[in-house]
Amino acid sequence: MKTLHIRIKDKHAKVLCAMAREVNMVWNYCNDLSYRYLKRHGKFLSGFDLQKYTAGTSKEGTLIGSKTIQIVGQEYAIRRKQFKKNKLSWRSKRSLGWIPFSAQCIKCINGQLRYAGHHFKIWDSYGLSKYELRSGNFAQDSRGRWYANICVETEKVASEGTASVGIDLGLKDFAVLSNGEKIDAQHFYRNQEQQLATAQRANKKQRVKAIHAKIKAKRSDFLHKVSSRLVKENAAIFVGNVNSSALAKTKMAKSVLDAGWSMFRTMLRYKCDSASVWFEEVNEKYTTQTCSSCGVIPDSSPKGFTGLNKRMWVCSTCGATHDRDINAAANILARGHSCLAEGSR
Repeated sequence: MKTLHIRIKDKHAKVLCAMAREVNMVWNYCNDLSYRYLKRHGKFLSGFDLQKYTAGTSKEGTLIGSKTIQIVGQEYAIRRKQFKKNKLSWRSKRSLGWIPFSAQCIKCINGQLRYAGHHFKIWDSYGLSKYELRSGNFAQDSRGRWYANICVETEKVASEGTASVGIDLGLKDFAVLSNGEKIDAQHFYRNQEQQLATAQRANKKQRVKAIHAKIKAKRSDFLHKVSSRLVKENAAIFVGNVNSSALAKTKMAKSVLDAGWSMFRTMLRYKCDSASVWFEEVNEKYTTQTCSSCGVIPDSSPKGFTGLNKRMWVCSTCGATHDRDINAAANILARGHSCLAEGSR
C-alpha cells in the first residue's frame, strides 16, 4: 500500500471548508455524547454505538455523506482509546480541515476527484487513473491549501542494488556511509532563520507560514532524493537508532529537528519494503569508540563530550587510523550483518 499526496486546486477551498465544518460538528457531537454516556453509565461508547446515534444525519441536507459520518465516529472512538482520555479536544474553526472518506466514496473521473457529488480539479502528477483508489482523506495545511491523501495498492519493484551499507546519522554531516561517502547537512531552517525572524517581528503571519512551508518542502525533497538513491543502490540498509526525541530536549534541539532523522528513517523503511530491500535499525551504542578493524574499544578512541572535536583517531591496539563517522558507519554495518545472520538461523 502507498499513500498519494495530491494538491487540490484552490477554487474548491470554499466547499471543502464547509464540509470540514460538518465533520467538526459530527466529531464534537460524538465527543459530547460519549462523555455524557460515560458519566451516566460508567462505560464508553464504541465506534459502532456512535454510528447508531449518527444514523440518518446525511438525510438532513449535509454536504458529507453517511460513510464519512460513520468514519468520523469510528476515528473518534479509536483516538479516545489511544490517548486514554474521557474526552478529547473539540474541533473548532481553528482546527485544520479534515474530511475522511472510504473507497466507495471517491472516484477519479477525467482527471478529477469525485466525492459527495462534487468534482475537484487536482494537480495529478501520479496518474490516478491507473490506480485502484482506497480510503483516505482531504486535509488542509496551515496556509489553507487542500490536499487529497489517498491509499492505493502498488506492485513491489525489486531494487537492482546488490551492496549493503551502514549509515551513521549526524549533525556536522547529515549522514556518513560505511563506504566512505559523506552527505552534507543542508541546514534548511538555519538558512531561513533570519528571514523568518524578520517576518515574525513584522507580524506577517502569512509570510511566516510560507517560510515554514518552504523549509518543510525543501527538507522533504532532500530526504526523498537521498533515501530513494540509497534504496536503489543497495540490497540491505542498516541505520543507527539515534534517539532524536531525547536529543530534541537538549541544546542541540534546533539542529536535530532541522535534520529530520525520524522522517528519513521512516522514508527508508517504507521504500525498502516496497523495493524488497532489507532494512534494520541497529543499536549504535559505542560504535564511535569501537575500532572497526579489531573490534575493541581502545583508550585512544574519542569518548564523551570531550571527544566530540576528535574527528580522526588512531587505534592504540591495532594501529588503524579512523575517521570517527566512517568508523561508526562501518560498525553499524557490521552489527547489521550480525543481526541478519542471527535472523537467518
